[in-house]
Formats: sequence, structure tokens, C-alpha cells
Amino acid sequence: MSAYATSLEKNPANYQPLTPLTFLARSAAVYPDQLAIIHGRQRTSYRLFYARCRKLASALARAGVKKSETVSVLLANTPAMLECHYGVPMTGAVLNTLNTRLDAATIAFSLQHAETRVLIVDLEFSTLAREALALMPAPHPIVIDYADPEFAVEGERLGSIDYEQFLGSGEDSFEWSWPADEWEAISLNYTSGTTGNPKGVVYHHRGAYLLAQGNVLTASMPKHPVYLWTLPMFHCNGWCFPWSLSVVGGTHVTLRWVRSKAIWEALAEHKVTHLCGAPIVMSTILNAPAEEKRLLTQKVEFFTAAAPPPEAVLAAMAEAGFNVTHLYGLTETYGPAVVNDWKAHWDELEGPARAARKARQGVRYHALEDLTVMDPETMQPVPADGETMGEVMFRGNIVMKGYLKNPKASAEAFRGGWFHSGDLGVLHPDGYIQLKDRSKDIIISGGENISSIEVEDVLYKHPAIQAAAVVAKPDEKWGETPCAFVELKPGRQATPDDIIEWCRKGLARYKVPRHVVFAELPKTSTGKIQKFKLREMAKSV
Repeated sequence: MSAYATSLEKNPANYQPLTPLTFLARSAAVYPDQLAIIHGRQRTSYRLFYARCRKLASALARAGVKKSETVSVLLANTPAMLECHYGVPMTGAVLNTLNTRLDAATIAFSLQHAETRVLIVDLEFSTLAREALALMPAPHPIVIDYADPEFAVEGERLGSIDYEQFLGSGEDSFEWSWPADEWEAISLNYTSGTTGNPKGVVYHHRGAYLLAQGNVLTASMPKHPVYLWTLPMFHCNGWCFPWSLSVVGGTHVTLRWVRSKAIWEALAEHKVTHLCGAPIVMSTILNAPAEEKRLLTQKVEFFTAAAPPPEAVLAAMAEAGFNVTHLYGLTETYGPAVVNDWKAHWDELEGPARAARKARQGVRYHALEDLTVMDPETMQPVPADGETMGEVMFRGNIVMKGYLKNPKASAEAFRGGWFHSGDLGVLHPDGYIQLKDRSKDIIISGGENISSIEVEDVLYKHPAIQAAAVVAKPDEKWGETPCAFVELKPGRQATPDDIIEWCRKGLARYKVPRHVVFAELPKTSTGKIQKFKLREMAKSV
């Protein structure tokens, strides 16, 4: 046996499981008076932020929440949401941030599937929560109501205790629970599936720790950056930025509603240095009335995912004081794991060539061990020629643990020792990947995943529709929107408005097609609808 394998075992002095909870503990100790959160007129220091997270953990423990149980939250971007990112896992429990834009049936499925023990509900979403709970069998989770102290929001109280009262039952000296193993679950995020119910993606402490630091490196965050919350924290735990900011003692500026006036005021008054968001956020910023816009004295780093921004939008953002960086990832990779790492000499390229570079998704994060494009059948890398298509695959510590209670889906996703993204792309000679299609038929609109199959299922139930296909239509504001192509049954009639209204009854509003086109659907000789032709047709709709 090698000398390096003898008497050199792990022990508490030389090995501790990685967890992002340590970032907050450190910032509270090193920068106790540093501003941690700005919310309306409310100001929270790192000392108070840490104390409140410990009180939340203490209160949850006293309420009987145990290790590996689920605490779900239906919250806007508020201080309470940030506190839950630390307070919940401090008990050893698992945080489940619910998408507030979903329908009641999907929320009910998530709560039941997660076996949620406690549900924290913002008053704004109380109707949604009540409808979801009514669809669930007993026993129901303990409900805690959150009333935003800065913004008046109407809504009914569903629980027997208010969030602030609940925190009051906890101790700010609570000795929080360090994970015994960094592989333990820290959060649960439900992702849109192409068929059936959403799948529960499980993150571990190690991955959250690594991506939080990866964000700091990728975003070139200095000490004490100021981060504006335009990205919903329910998206992949806000791409892990709730934990990233504590690495560098940064300030969270929480926006309850993403509105142009509030964004521009925050940018100017709080000297925001970083923010993330879907193309809709760029549109909101650029299309604000002239009287709302402010002259910025600082350069603002803006990180966007989904469809690559058009060259004209990038130019307008640059003129307004923003440097835009394109990211790519999935819920299964803790959010962004790929970055279009821009090279200085690309700035010298002419418009079309420069735009072609901007359209690439890019290269792996520092925290990701491997990224490539492979033939999913042979599991062999495709030639790096920028033309041969294959499936984009990931491997590393920021890939999910797997899908909750779904071993079959987990095994399929990890087939061959790689995470299969379902996205089709090419590999360029310089190692940068570029997406070409989505084998899962997912439309990304305003940062939200929409399954075209789910929309088609609703369309096929319309009594006048014989055949339907839904594809992504490029949209400057939303990135993409659903466009429905429909064939009517002989002798039946319907208008686009009729179809849209039908969809509103069966889908969340953001999933409803923005455009309906009546046409004969192009098909192969075997009758399969040729969606690539429809995508081209959608561009001219």
C-alpha cells in the first residue's frame, strides 16, 4: 500500500462537507455591518440577515420539520425568499421554490409529490395556493402567510400564523445543522416535462456551493457587488445567486415586481453592478419611457439565457450602459453552466460575423468538469466542424442528483455516464457549442419553459381542430413565444381568438399561443409533422 494511503484519513480537522451556508456565516462574521438586502425602504445588514435565517431555521425545527423533509415556498423576490435559501437547509430540510406563474393543478402536484411539510405563501399568491391545496388530499402542509412589509398586497390568510410571528418563535443563536455529507439534498426544483407531470430536480450542497462560486468567477464579481433581482428566485434557486452574493459580501436589491421605473431607479440609486434575466428584462429596460430612464455612472453586467439576443438589442444595451453576456444551462445543471466567454479580438469582426459569435452558447463554467456534443446512440463526440449535429451533454459536480421518485427518468438522463440535455447542437473548432434545435420541443418564453406537446394536447381537445402543432416563434421582447399551426375538421369553423380563449381555459397564461395560423400542416411520407418547416413559417407570421 502506498504511503499516501496510510495514516492520512479524513477527519474533522482536514475535511468538512461543502455547503453554501458557510458563505453567509462568514460574511456575517467578517462584514456584519455591510448592507446585505435592500427592499423598498427596508435595509438589512449581514448581521441581521444571518440572525433572521437562524431564527427561521430554529422556528422550523420547533415546528417539527426534520432532516430531508420538504419546505415549499410560493414567494416573490423578497427578503423572505432569500432567508428561506439559508434558513430551510440550516435545519437539514430541503427547499422547494415554486413557480408562481403555474396553474393550481401543477402546484398541487408538486406539493403532493414533494410531500411538503411546510408551505410559506405570499399573500399575492394566496388564491393560487388555496386552489392548489383544495386539489390535494389530506394531510395538508402547515401554511405560513407572508405579508410584504414594504408593499401593500391584498390576499387572504390561509395559515394560522404570520411569517414574522413564526420567526419570532425562533432563536437567532440557533446552532444550525451542517450537512453530514455534501451529497445531501439542499433544494428541489420542478421542471417542465414534454409529457406528463413535471419532474423534481434535486440539488446537493456540493453543487450549490460550487456553482455559487462559479457565478462569482464567471460574473467577475468584485468584493461587495450590488445585484438587482430581476430573475425570479424560483428559477433554479435564482441560478444559485442567493448563495453567490454571500461569497463576496454583496448587496441584494430585491424587486417584488419587474417594472421599468423600479429597475431604472434601482440601477441609478443603488449603483447596481450585476443583474440576470430573460430577453423580456432587456426589452423592459430598453423600452422604458424616456422620463423613467436614468444616466448610469457605472457599467452594469447583464447575464441572459435562452435565445441569444439580436445584434441590435446588444448594441442598444451597450449604449445604455450594459455589458451583456450570454449563458446557457438547464434546471438539471443548477441553472447556467455554459458561458459565451467573449474574446476581445471578436470585437473587431464585422456585424454578421460578430453576431455569429454571439449566437453561440459557449464553453463550460469553471465549476463544470466536462461539456461536449455527442451522438446519443454511439456516445461518441461529433466532429468539431460546426456542422455535425449531436446532443449537448454535461458531466460534473453541478449536475443534479437526479429526479425525485423517478429512477427511470434519472437513469435515462444519465445514460452512458453523461447528462443528456435533450438539446441538439454543434461543436465548433474552437470548442464552443451552439444549439441548433431542441429535441424536447421546449419553447423558452420570457425565461419560462413551455412544452409544445402540453399546448398541443389542449389544442387537440378543441372540437373543431383536426391537427395541431406548436413551435417557437422568435420574439424580440420574450425571446420566443408559442405559435400554433392548426388544421380544422371538415365543415368546422373557428377563429384565432376562439382558439386562444380555449387555450386560456386549460393552460397557464404564459403558455397560451400568441399566434394561431390556419394551414395544412407539412408532413413526411409517414405522416409525421415537419416542425422544422413550421419554424421557418413562424418567422414570417
